[in-house]
Amino acid sequence: MKVYGPDHTDSWDRPASGPARWGSELTGVDAENWPPWARRCWFLTGPTAGGKTALGLKLAQRLGAEIVSMDSMALYRGMDIGTAKATTEEQALVPHHLIDVIEPHEEYSLAQYVDAARDTVAQIEGRGRVALFVGGTPLYLKALLRGLFEGPPADWGLRARWQQVADEQGSHVLHRELAAVDPQAAHKLHPHDTRRLIRALEVYYLTGTPISVHQQQFERPIPQERCRVFQLQWERPELHRRIDQRVEAMFAAGLVDEVKRLLAAGPLSRTAAQALGYREVIEHLDGQRSLEETVELVQLRTRQFAKRQETWFRSLHECRAVAMSADVDLDEVVQRMEAEGRQVAAV
Repeated sequence: MKVYGPDHTDSWDRPASGPARWGSELTGVDAENWPPWARRCWFLTGPTAGGKTALGLKLAQRLGAEIVSMDSMALYRGMDIGTAKATTEEQALVPHHLIDVIEPHEEYSLAQYVDAARDTVAQIEGRGRVALFVGGTPLYLKALLRGLFEGPPADWGLRARWQQVADEQGSHVLHRELAAVDPQAAHKLHPHDTRRLIRALEVYYLTGTPISVHQQQFERPIPQERCRVFQLQWERPELHRRIDQRVEAMFAAGLVDEVKRLLAAGPLSRTAAQALGYREVIEHLDGQRSLEETVELVQLRTRQFAKRQETWFRSLHECRAVAMSADVDLDEVVQRMEAEGRQVAAV
């Protein structure tokens, strides 16, 4: 099969220098400053199944804070079991925000999230309270801390053609093409990270400028001593045990039935349909594999996802590591986090 570029020609029709089809801008940050909320708010992140919800509740109660979800899948109404949302009882203990915001058939961009988070923080602070972001979506965390290159809207035609190339020839073909037009971005992306490879190529072909150039501001970290970003860290065997247990618990709690109800209401958005756990159950319902095989696959992919999260967190120098273990005292962990956070100079 030939590799088709955005105009469906027989080669990648790279844009000539000149005006881009879409301008670039930084949302929520200027050339000299980080987003103001990045240094006022508290952030708790870490890998999936790492205990963020329980620890976040304790920290919020100690700080007198309200929790702002930092989970891209918790935005969807009805997607409860597979996203491990805070339960109704947990949400009653501390006010929660940016949960159940959109329907499963809707899309929600990173820029929309940042805008909603900014408005939410303003409302929380207007009540004289503190905003505590809790969640494990690294891209959301990075955008909140450093600002956001919004970029052009998705071109689903381009994405579909590039996805076809990846499916039929391998994602390494996309990685090779990206290396030719944006070596810096290609160096940072894994050859199998198809979604981000496609986005990087899409930005280049729609704007005429490499995404790595657009994102330069996005790479400026806040000094760790000037922000309150705590990252839970687990030994890998223990984290894998927690992941496997969580996945089993999700299926026992009715994940398959939840997906059936969602599909009965209509098709899911592209993002929701690809959510970890939901994609595999949809494939199971289509007869692609047995339930037992589906559980094992979700466990495997969740472990792989956790590894990718950890890679992201290592690149975010704002993060303060918080060692976790099966016998850790959560109250002591919260006390240490509060003590460290209180030392951050007021902005």
